[in-house]
Amino acid sequence: MTRKLDVTIGSVNEVYDGAGGILWEMLMGEQIHVGSEAETDLLAEKAGVGEDSHLLDVCSALGGPARYLAKKYGCRVTGLDATRRMDEEARRRTEEAGLSDKIDYRLGNALDMPFQAGTFDMVWGQDAWCYITDKQRLIEECARVLKPGGTLAFTDWLETGPMSDDEWQALNTFMVFPYMETLDGYAALAEAAGLTVIEKEDLSASFAPSIQGYLDMVQNDFRQAIVDNYGQEMYDAVEQGITLWRDASVAGKVGRGRLIAKK
Repeated sequence: MTRKLDVTIGSVNEVYDGAGGILWEMLMGEQIHVGSEAETDLLAEKAGVGEDSHLLDVCSALGGPARYLAKKYGCRVTGLDATRRMDEEARRRTEEAGLSDKIDYRLGNALDMPFQAGTFDMVWGQDAWCYITDKQRLIEECARVLKPGGTLAFTDWLETGPMSDDEWQALNTFMVFPYMETLDGYAALAEAAGLTVIEKEDLSASFAPSIQGYLDMVQNDFRQAIVDNYGQEMYDAVEQGITLWRDASVAGKVGRGRLIAKK
């Protein structure tokens, strides 16, 4: 039985409606995932994104990847996110970019997607499904809304090694994750949902340097802004939390992976 924190979709909304969403955009840019555009390009290449693709971005946040994909590859994108501020801001930025004809957004839950079966050529996610409370149900929903022959392509933050209960609690609590899946766990869920795994890759070697980069930015570039806007206590919590993640990633306890599967 998977152990889980008592995190709900409301808990995640609270983070991304408030300071958390602003902080992660400061550190990662509007794509809000490790590696920014370069990682989006790599996933798009592996997934075979093209101008005929209709892609569903699950947990689309500010719509950074959606706009990048639509602009560069000419594909249609539907973004699905449960956080109202993210949804509203994604719509605003997309209209401002002149891409509203290529992209639409739905406010909704990834565990009960508001789409008919077989709607999309691709289902896509980047470093966000760690927030989902039921990964099995998530992958089942992804498989349901994919067309036959469609592609599931995503990256996510993962549990990659043994850790104490206290470490597990602290790491997930800081990020407001209910739990993290493993790469093999995701592959098993995809197969159980009737998908064929084409590729699974452990990207953890580059994860620790990325987390160190975020810590450097917090301590050097954004320290004063965080203190001025949110107070010293918030700064201390952010620094402590990212340091904890840096140490766990160096120790091989947490990491990141990519999975591509076909229906």
